Amino acid sequence: MDAVVQWVRTSWTKKSRGGAEAARRNAVPIAFPLPALTAPFTHVVRMSEETDFEPRSGAEDEAPSPWDSTVRFREADGLLRVEVKPTPHGNPRRFRRPPAHRLARGEWLRWQVNYRLTGVCCGEWHYRLDTLNVAYGPVSRELFLGTPSHLVDELGILR
Repeated sequence: MDAVVQWVRTSWTKKSRGGAEAARRNAVPIAFPLPALTAPFTHVVRMSEETDFEPRSGAEDEAPSPWDSTVRFREADGLLRVEVKPTPHGNPRRFRRPPAHRLARGEWLRWQVNYRLTGVCCGEWHYRLDTLNVAYGPVSRELFLGTPSHLVDELGILR
């Protein structure tokens, strides 16, 4: 599979829900330059309130498994089918979801989904924004910094 995947995951607590802290959180990027690797590969960038939203990244020399629990890929008829599977543990519940998206070679997709989650140890809510950038075919290192061919917005109200 000739796919390049970039997951950008930003997490925060109620501390960053309003005022200056929310402005800082909202200013973090949703895309980054890619590492100098050859497709397929996955680039994961994590930013969190506890690390002052400093990007931490890593890369794997393969796209996620076709049966990954968070995203599914399948190639057929010259197209790459992409389907995001939101975590069942987060709110808001998504009863009506966008269908899988098909990419032709040279196209790329940005899919955003957000969550309100309950903490394991203390029961406090925390929040997460996942941005999936996926390209099918050859890419430049700066590709995801531009405008996507397709955009899926699953951003919900996080109360």
